[in-house]
Amino acid sequence: MRAVVIHAPKDLRIDNFPDAVLRPGEVRVKIANGGICGSDLHYYHHGGFGTVRIQQPMALGHEIAGLVAAVGEGVAGLAEGIRVAVNPSLPCGVCSYCLEGMRNQCLDMRFMGSAMRNPHVQGGFREYVTVDASQVFPIAQSLSLAEAAMAEPLSVCLHAAHQAGPLLGKRVLVTGCGPIGALMVLVARYGGAAEIVVTDVADAPLAVARKLGASRAINVAADTAALEPWRAGKGTFDVLFEASGNQAALRLALDVLRPGGIIVQLGLGGEMTLPLNTVVAKELQIRGTFRFDREFELALRLMGEGLLDVRPLISASLPFDSAVEAFELASDRSKSMKVQLTF
Repeated sequence: MRAVVIHAPKDLRIDNFPDAVLRPGEVRVKIANGGICGSDLHYYHHGGFGTVRIQQPMALGHEIAGLVAAVGEGVAGLAEGIRVAVNPSLPCGVCSYCLEGMRNQCLDMRFMGSAMRNPHVQGGFREYVTVDASQVFPIAQSLSLAEAAMAEPLSVCLHAAHQAGPLLGKRVLVTGCGPIGALMVLVARYGGAAEIVVTDVADAPLAVARKLGASRAINVAADTAALEPWRAGKGTFDVLFEASGNQAALRLALDVLRPGGIIVQLGLGGEMTLPLNTVVAKELQIRGTFRFDREFELALRLMGEGLLDVRPLISASLPFDSAVEAFELASDRSKSMKVQLTF
């Protein structure tokens, strides 16, 4: 079969790729749609992120959906032709964190399209993937495969919302309006937030945020004082979802968070310097959020029942043999939100 494989920064190829032997308890899926994630773009442009770097050719992709092509011995509830989404996470199930119910913190996690392990875990931008049956979830008939491929980033945002706690009646600020920030708008609105303000430095993604239900969408590059009204009384916002990974965005947001406000850090932008005096004086709570667990199945259910509509985020779909073009388009925030490959 063929796959979209990264060899080095800016060296993305369509390679022939071996098809894994189907073992008991596994499922082979014919991939139909795969979304390009920010981490995929980091591999494409820089060969990795942080201290993680590709050491050998690696198929990219972890936002995938398709049709069951074959089922291994002992697999129940799945059959050839069923439309499914694939959870890219495979926790070990036996380490201390898995046993505590923190499977997203697994000590032996195998996450598709990740160079954190060596040998790397190959990704899902392939014509076929063979995975453990526990990673395969049938989707509602009302859901397209393009929408199903959005389950992974939506799961990330559902987990972030869980970290924040109840959002009903809260004033929420989202900084950074890429796909994750935009999905946070959807999730916060579903969670009952009374006000959702989103900031970015580009107009195009902010326009999408407005369509998704943001109360206000502010270009802080064009209007550096736009958040001033929310500084009153030591700050107004109850919850910050920081999705940019930019230190300046986080620093600006601290001034408009009310005392006792909750910061949920989603964006990964490297090391940051924080004004701890502000954090201490306002008794702010900083919470990390990493990937997801049970939220994957929840994401599919919420989309399948029509409770969350991710379609406005899907800005383009290109055939996978045009992967370089697709990755370049996904890198241009003025033209795209979520670019998908079709197989």
